[in-house]
Amino acid sequence: MTTSATGAGAPSHEPEAWHSIDWAQCHREVRRLQARIVKATREGRFGRVKALQWLLTHSFSGKALAVRRVTENKGRHTPGVDGKLWTTPAARFQAIKSLQRRGYRPLPLKRLLIPKADGKSRPLGIPSMRDRTMQALYMMALSPVAETTADQRSFGFRPQRSVADAIEQCFIVLSKKHAPEWVLEGDIQGCFDNISHEWLMENIPIDRVILSRWLKAGYMEGRQLFPTEAGTPQGGIISPVLANLALDGLEARLKSHFGRPRYARNLEIKLKVNYVRYADDFIITGRSKELLENEVMPVVERFMLERGLTLSPTKTRVTRIDQGFDFLGHNLRKFSGKLLIRPSGINVSRLLEKARATVRENPALTQEKLIKKLNPIIQGWADFHRHNVAKAAFARVDHEIWLALWRWCRRRHPQKGKRWIKNRYFHQVGNRNWVFATPTGEYYPDGKPVLKSLRKATDTRITRHTMLRLGANPFAPEWEAYFEERMSRKMLLSLSGKKRIVTLWQSQQRRCRLCQELITPETGWHVHHIIRRVDGGTDDNSNLCLVHPVCHRQIHALNLKVAKPARASGL
Repeated sequence: MTTSATGAGAPSHEPEAWHSIDWAQCHREVRRLQARIVKATREGRFGRVKALQWLLTHSFSGKALAVRRVTENKGRHTPGVDGKLWTTPAARFQAIKSLQRRGYRPLPLKRLLIPKADGKSRPLGIPSMRDRTMQALYMMALSPVAETTADQRSFGFRPQRSVADAIEQCFIVLSKKHAPEWVLEGDIQGCFDNISHEWLMENIPIDRVILSRWLKAGYMEGRQLFPTEAGTPQGGIISPVLANLALDGLEARLKSHFGRPRYARNLEIKLKVNYVRYADDFIITGRSKELLENEVMPVVERFMLERGLTLSPTKTRVTRIDQGFDFLGHNLRKFSGKLLIRPSGINVSRLLEKARATVRENPALTQEKLIKKLNPIIQGWADFHRHNVAKAAFARVDHEIWLALWRWCRRRHPQKGKRWIKNRYFHQVGNRNWVFATPTGEYYPDGKPVLKSLRKATDTRITRHTMLRLGANPFAPEWEAYFEERMSRKMLLSLSGKKRIVTLWQSQQRRCRLCQELITPETGWHVHHIIRRVDGGTDDNSNLCLVHPVCHRQIHALNLKVAKPARASGL
């Protein structure tokens, strides 16, 4: 079978086996179509958008990447109601051929209940492998539209955006001397479960036949089938994008109502209405409590009602900034006019509960294995808060975990003295004593043993987060250089990222790939994608190289090519 690559986003000759697929070509074709969808959306040519989406969802490249995504993520070993998994190359390649719109009928979701932090449970629906793949395929076509039309101050479930961006936006809004002093904390009651199907069918720019079948698929609990009359399939790959599209538009509506200042006695009164959203959690600032309760709240409620949603009466409140409020695991509060963003008390308590449970539930584990379990927990939490005023919280966390480990050691050796336990489990590392560590069996050249140590939250360097440019679109080619620069900064903040930079630097003989001059700390550097991500390039080392900052700008300005081989690994 021969297919035109230009028209259908597929190789000229489709491969005959899973391992013969040219993944770099697949990425290029899909990203090319996504860039065209962005352009058509900006121009308001929605008929063109629909045609390009059809090309993408019917292309071999799109289907292959969709299958690859669902068979390589963490949920690849979790079957749906049909119990099927695609574990072999032959099954995966056959799955590509099975992704046909004609005759497609999604199966009901397998319902699981996931416990929440407040003691309640959240329903999670698990689609079948085929349904997951179809959702991944259509999400490729929908995401460029969603990113182009999204609220600029929406940060949840969007590529290249994070909680850190949302918190930094809160800092920008609330930290100034004349910043608003009142905050509306918004929480949508059962957002994913209650979005109106009618609204989704009328407003989501996607194949409506396929969307309707997903929404009406129902779910299985036990052996009983339950219909779904509202909501998106929570647990489905495409659900976050659908929810974001449903909630987009509130920023523009607030701007139309409160964007212009008001006048009283010929004096200008700024309303200071600002909006920040992450998924279904949002805040709205205002000049006064009365403004938020009597004017802003009704606008928000009408907006939500159009989509079948309501605000939670228990979690939606108006708070003064000097009293503080919790948002996305952070506490934001002004002290004498200075805004401090710290880890919230609930967030710290949850971390300590998880760490203590890990220690308590593994009394017979070796010290090295216990360290391997705790290190990711501590480091992940510390990285999450490394942009905030977190020094005191880091010190408390380290102390509480140390106490839990001391109790663990004492329980293992009830007949031993404290000094013996200290010498057995705690060592000196550098200038620091009482470090929970164990020898690995390896030795340094000077004969000292190599120790595997417990990570400390206080070792995480606190740095200011660089805010994302609100208009940046990861599917648009003109933003490629910007996201490369952000990737360089992000890599420098992580240990694994620093190791990758050193590896690339050494593989290039420490020279820039364009000018061939030495790269030094004085010259600086940028991480450059040889094949642009918008053209299907990956983040594999085979597609990355280091160049000088001026060379990087020259590459993008003149569309120059570097000489490193660009074949991406995908097998």
